[in-house]
Amino acid sequence: MTLRGDLQLVQDLINPGARVLDLGCGDGALLDNLQRHKGVNGYGLDRDPVNINRCLASGVNVVQQDLDHGIGNFLDDSFDMVVMTNTLQAVKNPRTLLREMLRVGEECLVTFPNFGHWQCRLQIFLHGRMPVSAHLPHSWFDTPNIHLCTAQDFEQLCAAEGFRIIQRRMVNQAYRQQRLIALAPNFFSSYCFYRLGRP
Repeated sequence: MTLRGDLQLVQDLINPGARVLDLGCGDGALLDNLQRHKGVNGYGLDRDPVNINRCLASGVNVVQQDLDHGIGNFLDDSFDMVVMTNTLQAVKNPRTLLREMLRVGEECLVTFPNFGHWQCRLQIFLHGRMPVSAHLPHSWFDTPNIHLCTAQDFEQLCAAEGFRIIQRRMVNQAYRQQRLIALAPNFFSSYCFYRLGRP
């Protein structure tokens, strides 16, 4: 199975044999690939019954659970890595969930769309409306995103919470790094990938 570009980047950042918890795991494609190619011991969490059935059909361990209810059912240090791809902006309490991710996992990997991208800024400036773009495709009234942030916002939160930024990748809409993004990541990156450690 070929992974989406963002999931491929995440897979590259996970060590072979790791214990992985995937929050909002969808159809389980990431965990399926990690199990087959990196020998990880993984569990997924998702609230959609269709996704649960897809995970089970592909042999992925999955728990039906709403992330807005937290992950208090997992013990401290249960995992080496806790992953949350493109979901942070859609949960009610992102700060609390990040703390919990680093309680149950030694490290966590978080990805999200960058609201500070120049196209978002330009649409607000020129049209005075919430932006719609390839990396933020929903209108304001039907979007699942309730806590949009910029790369700079996220790093400010990490500093306030004492989360260590172990690794950071800023990429374009095709999930590729570019020289221009390296010069001004908050302005030019479409998606942000952060690998975090405990304080």
